[in-house]
This record gives sequence, C-alpha cells and structure tokens, in this order.
Amino acid sequence: MIDPLPRPPAFIDSLTQPIADALSLQTLPLHAHQVLLTFTVYHLMDVLLAPRLSAHFFSKTYSSLSPRTKINWNIRFVSTIQAVFICGMAFWVVVADEERKNMDLEGRIWGYTGAVGMTQAFAAGYFIWDVKISATNVGILGWGSLAHAVSALLITSLGFRPFANYYGVAFVLYAISTPFLNLHWYFDKCNMTGGKAQLVNGIVLLATFFGSRLVWGTYQSVKVYQDLAHVLRMPESETKSWLHGSEVMRFADKQVLPTWLAYTYLTSNTLLTILNFYWFWRMVETVTKRFRSPSTKRAKLASE
Repeated sequence: MIDPLPRPPAFIDSLTQPIADALSLQTLPLHAHQVLLTFTVYHLMDVLLAPRLSAHFFSKTYSSLSPRTKINWNIRFVSTIQAVFICGMAFWVVVADEERKNMDLEGRIWGYTGAVGMTQAFAAGYFIWDVKISATNVGILGWGSLAHAVSALLITSLGFRPFANYYGVAFVLYAISTPFLNLHWYFDKCNMTGGKAQLVNGIVLLATFFGSRLVWGTYQSVKVYQDLAHVLRMPESETKSWLHGSEVMRFADKQVLPTWLAYTYLTSNTLLTILNFYWFWRMVETVTKRFRSPSTKRAKLASE
C-alpha cells in the first residue's frame, strides 16, 4: 500500500538525505516531513492547545494545580490525542495493507510499504517529542518514562533502514490503553477518585493494558525474536531471486542482518516488555487502592 500523503518538499528531501545516508536510514527522506510535522503539532499542543483548552473547560481544577502537576496534565493531554490517532492509523494499516499481510520472513524483517512507513513516521515524531519532554521533566515523570521514550524512539527509528516495519505497526498498538490510563489520572485531579466513572475506567484500563501490552505485545515480541534468530542463522549466501524485483523489498539491498542491529532491537524491545509488566503491577495496586473500603484500608495499615 502506498503512502496516501504527498511526498516531502524538495528542500526537506535534500536536508535529510545526508542524514539518511550516514545512518543507513533509506526511507527517512520519504517520511521526514511527517516526522517533523508530528513533532511540531505535539509541541504546539503541549505549550498552547492543552493549557488553553484546560483553562477554559476545567478552569477551577486547572487553575488550582501546581506548576509540576500542570506539566503532567498537559503531557497527558498530548499523549491521549496521540494514542487515539496512532492506534486508529495502525488498525487501518493492519486491516487494509494487503502487502503487509502477505509478508513472509524476509518481508517481516526487511519489507517496506508506504503506509507502514507513514505510520512509523508519525510514531517517530511523537517519540522525539516524548524524549524531549521526558528528559526535561525527568523529576516529574521519572527515569522509567525517559527509558521508555528512548527505547521506543530507537526501535521506531531503526524502521527507516527499513527494518522490522511489520512489527513496528504491531507494537504501535501498545497505545490502546493510554487514553484510559490518562483518564484515571484526570479523575483523581478532578476530585472524582473512587467514583463509578473511575471504577469503570479502571476496569477497562487494566483489561486494555493487559491485552494490548502483556498479551499482544509479548506475543509479537516472541515472534520478532524467532524471526531475528532465524535470520541470524541464515548463511550469507542464501538469497531469493525475487528479492530485488519485489516492490515490498525494493530497499532490501542485502539479506545479511548485522549482529549489532539485531541485539540493539532486541534489547530495546525487551526493556519495553519489562517496563510493561512492572507498570501493570503498579497499575493494579493503584487502581485497587482507589476502591478499598475504609475498614480494609485500616486493616492494611494496621498490618504494616
């Protein structure tokens, strides 16, 4: 499936081509404008749109927040918009991109379609913003947030080689649970802690996080581990006659997988998986704490 959006302006193409050549990111010039656009939009959302909309629709609550909490509020506003947008795009690509559906082992590792590249670009633009915001607010968001942002950006950027684009779209669907996670936090700040709305949202949050990150995410991780292990064992001389004739494989100039690339991808992916399991455990604690009865809370405190 082709990229449905227009190609980048010539000046962006010429500016990014040296970077693409130096870092072996062959498809970056095709999508650099989408990366730049996404980063710019999310930056403007953070510094302009989120504060203004929040001050208008939640004037009493937002004005009472501390500066640190306002930063967190604005960041969650952006991440909610991004999650809805990128998951919708990823679902569309998974359903509609027939070339992606028909990828075999080589295609899953080296294949490329314009629609997959576009999804990768919009994700990369967000993660560049996420790294910036996590690094400048590490005291608020924590080191885990920065580690997640860096790992996600690294995995996404490697997709421009192209590399593992098939799995890049699959991992984007991690974000299904993000809106519900942010809603849970907003309920606390709006003095709705322990209410029916937060209870329903908490159940949906745990279900979507468990399903999208621990079940779907772990399954996709195992699949990519298996594919990379198989490719690493392939003899250098093993090729297929259609490799350069296929449109999906037009950027696959060789089938040899650099060891550093495989282990960098695997390390980053493993870190994300570990963080997901850790965050789910913390999330269960946080959600259940909101709905303990007073007697249960007192008994717990007495036992500690």
